[in-house]
Amino acid sequence: MKKRMPRKTMISSCLILLLVLIMGACTPSSPQEMQTGDLPAEPETFALKFSTWHPPAGEECQNVWTPMLEELKNRSEGRLTYTPYYGAALGGPAEHYDIVRDGLSDMGYFTATWTPDRFPISDVLSMPAQVLGKDIAVEIGNEMYARMLHTEFADDVKVLSLNGCVSSYIWTRQPVHSLEDLKGLRIRTPGGLQTYMIEALGAEPAFMPLGDVYLSMETGNIDGIVTCPMLYKAYKLHELGKHAVVATFGCVTEGVIINKDTWNKLPADLQTLVEEVTKNPFQLTGGLTEEVIQRCNAELSADGVAFYELPAEEAKRWYDRFSVKVVQEWVNNMEKRGLPGKEALLNYKAVLDKHGVEFPSFPSIWAAEVEQYS
Repeated sequence: MKKRMPRKTMISSCLILLLVLIMGACTPSSPQEMQTGDLPAEPETFALKFSTWHPPAGEECQNVWTPMLEELKNRSEGRLTYTPYYGAALGGPAEHYDIVRDGLSDMGYFTATWTPDRFPISDVLSMPAQVLGKDIAVEIGNEMYARMLHTEFADDVKVLSLNGCVSSYIWTRQPVHSLEDLKGLRIRTPGGLQTYMIEALGAEPAFMPLGDVYLSMETGNIDGIVTCPMLYKAYKLHELGKHAVVATFGCVTEGVIINKDTWNKLPADLQTLVEEVTKNPFQLTGGLTEEVIQRCNAELSADGVAFYELPAEEAKRWYDRFSVKVVQEWVNNMEKRGLPGKEALLNYKAVLDKHGVEFPSFPSIWAAEVEQYS
């Protein structure tokens, strides 16, 4: 027959066991013992696909888009990552608004001028004004967007910045020094108002993708092109056309946009960051400022391109034609369609004046009306 444990001994054993349990419960768990739910939540990351038609080796991709995307990654401490799709990898140049809108890419650079009649009033940014750096072009475009151009863009994308390009030149295989030298020449146009400028000078406009221009110039199918210095160099067209007229042709209307669903998924702090970084990519990165473009011209000159400055009298002949056959005609056409063409032009001139940008083709008949838009 077993002996029963003394009552005092049993009570003492229970108290000791209880004390051990209490002390164990109060001891902090080691990291290995912590449950997954107790760990601090990892910040959510967002992978952005960025698309543009610009060639991968060109100034834009090397010195603007990649540095801009790196800035997003660094400032967000890795919460924003990116994959670039350069050189029209996801679709042709004219498709880039839809590429972003439809979510094939999350963010991209689109050219409004290459979608005729879709953003008609926004083409005011491609007027023949003497914009010398794309950082200034964005300042002008963003202000015009805030004033009135925002009405042209649907709610299916968010416009982060809008701009015209820097002033284009006319580049040819043979020297051009006057209107008479242009008569009958076939010149590639970027579309939009530049098509009418080429016609106004007595030449024949031809639209084709930039990637087709080299062969067309090489075979003599076209005699030259209207474009900006950076693209002329990027597509190696200086190997064929050794002559440039430094005139004010304006260029095209472009901008950075982000897919609306992508935008809505970003937390508020990342939305603010994206807006800050993309509101003027060229100013942020120092890419394609006036100094960069002048350096590009110097490199083209070293490669044998001859730059010709029009004498004042000859320049006036060109700009007078632009004033009547391009600027006034555009305003009249917009007004006939019930669109505020004149209001857009006067706003544009007021913004140009604010930034000290010359507009030699602005019609003098409307000069007195600009002040009310300043």
